Amino acid sequence: MDQSLPPGLYIVATPIGNLGDMTSRAAATLNRVDYILAEDKRVTAKLLAHIGAKAPMMAYHDHSDEKLRQRILGDLGSKAVALVSDAGTPLISDPGYKLVRAARMAGLAVHTLPGPSAVIAALTLAGLPTDRFLFLGFLPAKAKARADQIAEIATVRASLVLYESGPRLGDTLAALAKILGDREAVVARELTKLHEECVSGSLHELASRYAGTPPKGEIVIVVAPPPKQGPATSAELDIALDEALARLSPSRAAAEVSERLRLPRKQVYARAMEKAR
Repeated sequence: MDQSLPPGLYIVATPIGNLGDMTSRAAATLNRVDYILAEDKRVTAKLLAHIGAKAPMMAYHDHSDEKLRQRILGDLGSKAVALVSDAGTPLISDPGYKLVRAARMAGLAVHTLPGPSAVIAALTLAGLPTDRFLFLGFLPAKAKARADQIAEIATVRASLVLYESGPRLGDTLAALAKILGDREAVVARELTKLHEECVSGSLHELASRYAGTPPKGEIVIVVAPPPKQGPATSAELDIALDEALARLSPSRAAAEVSERLRLPRKQVYARAMEKAR
């Protein structure tokens, strides 16, 4: 059997925890490429040992420069090169899109080998609507930047999916609860691993649960879409404006809140100016 692969870039999904989720096609490809681009060579080395692959590795990550990217592009015309992340599908909250874009623009072959993804795995477990969802990756670590980003997507009628670390989980859930209200949500942890856990509850309940006990492992949060409701009450308007005015000017706060609560902007702006006096 010919062991060579046609030249080009091979985007290879790898297990997010359980090594049994490695596809036979992915294993065969990693055994046949000329070399592998790995986010962390130490992590990928364990996977290669499991499948018996001996291809050399090159580090490729967020801090890789244009010079390295051009070197890789120069190889793709004559070599088969695999791109992997530490776990799951490359380019999903991982480096790689610049290389893929450059390869396609250069007319070089790019192949994808689909497989495990923590985003999809969490959605299948959550029991929340999956017909529309928005993946947010990791929210900013700083409180104001995180609140701004949550406010931007507060009215999106879709389930929200995001990654988080254990130490930041409680603060993120509290910020989500404050801005989005008490929506249904799920915290999925250690997916496909021995201690897989999927905890359901309201955002306030989950924020309280994890406030003082940060869990270990890889974490995905899934938040339900906003509920369908009638016009906001005066009390709801005041609560939303108080939160927005702590971050924004009256004009910007009014614009954000009027869109979120679906109220006339003039009405919201007038109330914002009253509060700002």
